Amino acid sequence: MTADLRTAADRHDDLLRRRLDEVVPIAMDRADLDVWVVTGREYGEGPVLRTMLPATWLSARRRTVLVFRRGTSSIDRRAVSRYEVEGLFPAAWDPESQPDQWARVVELVGEADPRRVGIDTSSVLAHADGITASEHHAMFAALPDWLRSRLVPADVAATTWLETRLPSEVQTMREACAIGHTFLARALSAEVVIAGVTTTRDVEWWLRQQVHDASLGSWFHPTVRLQRNGPSSELFAMHPEDLTIEPGDLVHIDFGVVSDGLCTDQQQHGYVLHKGESEAPSGLVSALATGNRLQDLLLAEFAVGRTGDELLRSTLEQARAEAIEARIYSHPLGLHGHGAGPAIGMWDKQDGVPGTGALPVQANTCWSIELAVTVPVEGWSEPIMIMLEEDAFFDGERVDWLDGRQTALHLIG
Repeated sequence: MTADLRTAADRHDDLLRRRLDEVVPIAMDRADLDVWVVTGREYGEGPVLRTMLPATWLSARRRTVLVFRRGTSSIDRRAVSRYEVEGLFPAAWDPESQPDQWARVVELVGEADPRRVGIDTSSVLAHADGITASEHHAMFAALPDWLRSRLVPADVAATTWLETRLPSEVQTMREACAIGHTFLARALSAEVVIAGVTTTRDVEWWLRQQVHDASLGSWFHPTVRLQRNGPSSELFAMHPEDLTIEPGDLVHIDFGVVSDGLCTDQQQHGYVLHKGESEAPSGLVSALATGNRLQDLLLAEFAVGRTGDELLRSTLEQARAEAIEARIYSHPLGLHGHGAGPAIGMWDKQDGVPGTGALPVQANTCWSIELAVTVPVEGWSEPIMIMLEEDAFFDGERVDWLDGRQTALHLIG
């Protein structure tokens, strides 16, 4: 296990070094920053600082300040920290000769004579709001007037850093999605579900155990919900109870894993066969196809520069034209499950999402294509909801499923 952890740590730090070399310049150029200051204290790291620390740093140490300065051909990066950030950020502070940490930060920033100095503050984006109130106050108090006037939010830089995926990260996410699909297929099968015996909580905890045993991570607890014909159709709920799975149930799972710090997010359905059945009712099969059609409509709208709200509106217009009762709530995916970048609707915001809905789509980003269709099914007392979530990569030209998508119901029994 120790050797495996060391290998994983080396892989983490190698990738981090490449991201610092390749993604930070893109982030600062896009944000038009001359200097970017990322700061946080132990156990008070923001979303950006946490993702810039080496594998052996399980938290920041005391106060850790990372300073990025734009040069003529590259980005100079330094650490104003009591401890060296091993090999990634050259040390730029000697506390013995200069006890005032913030004074050293001011010197480094001032040497660049910057027009714009970015700090991680945002009233809209939690991912870009990593500097605490006390850190902001301390920094602001240390800066001379001429530098204070040049502070700007680094929300664009922070979002770019978090949402941009390198090719090796995309490959990691493809592999993680394949693992997730394997777990879902097993969970939605007779290996796990015994009709009349197995409960929804049983399936949830089976999935958590599989993830743990595979040395992967979880960023949320799996959710298993049921839709059932007849007066019990209201069983499908936002926070369902622990229910026994029965023949004829449509079983829905929301599930994700974390692999090498990257998150997946997937939702699929299974049908529990009645005795003598060998396939799902045709109405359920057709409903899934309608969900797939809505996925196609959304993917066709992706283009660099379009906002999340624009994608939402245009896709819903297409859906209405095809008489699809649709709901779209897709989101970026990567270092966080609900990642930095544009929101394409929320389940309770189908007219647009204030703030994050106005962000533009960028190339080299991963997405959770999450949506739902409501479809009447012959023989069912109420319409059913097909809620799908599959992960995809946008290279700037086209959207590609990371490991395919569900096009047929899992059959249980």
